[in-house]
Amino acid sequence: MTDDTSIPVDAPTAESSELEAVRAKLDATEQQLANFKLAVADYENARKRTVRDAEINKKYAAESFARDLLGALDNLDRALGAAKAAGETGPLATGVAATAEQFLGVLKRHGVTRIECEPGTVFDENRHQAVMEQPSTEVAPGQVVQVLQQGFMFHDRVLRPASVIVASA
Repeated sequence: MTDDTSIPVDAPTAESSELEAVRAKLDATEQQLANFKLAVADYENARKRTVRDAEINKKYAAESFARDLLGALDNLDRALGAAKAAGETGPLATGVAATAEQFLGVLKRHGVTRIECEPGTVFDENRHQAVMEQPSTEVAPGQVVQVLQQGFMFHDRVLRPASVIVASA
């Protein structure tokens, strides 16, 4: 005899199908939460990247302007060199020297500095541009023999490399 009130163990019940539906909704909700957390993290990374890029753009915004001003500074240096070669020490030479120093001071306040380069300095391909090589008995091979044009840095970037003649072996 069989008992009509007993429920077979393998037979699905209303409770088990409700439980499966709740589990499915829970899984879907957990997946949505994980997707939301990823979206929030992506947004935060994009925000940080945008802030960082804006700071970098602000820091280097005047780079092309500074590069353009170097030509005028070069001309002041040439005028000083010509005045010294002619033995000029009068008010004009003094004024040009003062103007060049003021010019350098303004550039320095805005992050532009000269690349230190003298004869005997080891050639650095990141900061110097070798225009030519020449044999030298005064400096070792691979060192600067003569600086043809001063180089400049803009913050931590090379604005213009120093043009130099390098000693050959």
